[in-house]
Amino acid sequence: MTLLLIDSASLWYRVFYGMPDSLVSPTGEPVNAIRGFLDVTARLINSYSPNRIALCLDGDWRPSWRVKLFPEYKNNRLEDDESEEEPDTLTPQIPVIIDLFDALGFPILGVDDYEADDVIATLALNQPGPVRVVTGDRDLFQVVSDKKDVKVIYLAKGISSHDLVDESWIANKYQIPGDRYGLFAMIRGDPSDGLPGIRGIGEKGAAQLANQFQSMDSIIADVSSESPRTPEKLSRKILDDLNYAKKATKLVSCVADVRLPEVNLEIPSGPSDSQKLALLEAEFGLKTSVQRLVSALKWQ
Repeated sequence: MTLLLIDSASLWYRVFYGMPDSLVSPTGEPVNAIRGFLDVTARLINSYSPNRIALCLDGDWRPSWRVKLFPEYKNNRLEDDESEEEPDTLTPQIPVIIDLFDALGFPILGVDDYEADDVIATLALNQPGPVRVVTGDRDLFQVVSDKKDVKVIYLAKGISSHDLVDESWIANKYQIPGDRYGLFAMIRGDPSDGLPGIRGIGEKGAAQLANQFQSMDSIIADVSSESPRTPEKLSRKILDDLNYAKKATKLVSCVADVRLPEVNLEIPSGPSDSQKLALLEAEFGLKTSVQRLVSALKWQ
């Protein structure tokens, strides 16, 4: 009864850079991201045999409520027109990927003013397990749960191999309790999202605090007390950056209660639009990749 949740933007970026740009359609248009997305999805279905699946999208990659909390959020990724910077040859492939999987009958979910991470967290933590989350984004380590059997298929090594992240993997990698990655990330920060963390505290200090405390609120309460347990040097840095510390939990935590539309998460038993699928397959020269996915789905 495995549920496979795909962080779609993370995957199409990975396959775009992992597949040769010599892969083109019959008319010469790049299809490396399209073919890569199909092929990796087929490989994951073969490996994990899910019976439920969803492609998760950003309703907004920079939600207004996160920007209101912290105006610098993802500022580093902005283009002049306030959209997210993407490689020129990837951008036109994205709607084709979405159209293909819609024609294949895959559930596709995105909610206005929420990121794909929030949609994934809501599904991962509220649907019955096992759940496997496909991403190249460390942010989603915070949804890992041995109790709920939620693991991350982490694509950091590229599209040909991955790590299967559980709580012991996190504990060994970061020297923290495996269920406290979210707290660790709040303190350490993430330059790729424009998040500084607690200024002056690096990975070692973040791990020290994540081992000692279970939440940012408990850290703030401790350093604000008359007899803090936190070492003086770390306490001073937290107090100096208290404004950020107070926002960090809401800013960095994935939302786990997004209102999602009603959708059937069952693996489709056949395409929802065979004609559209055939047209896309022919237009972009995708016969081999589509057949590979159809074979993984065990369609007759």
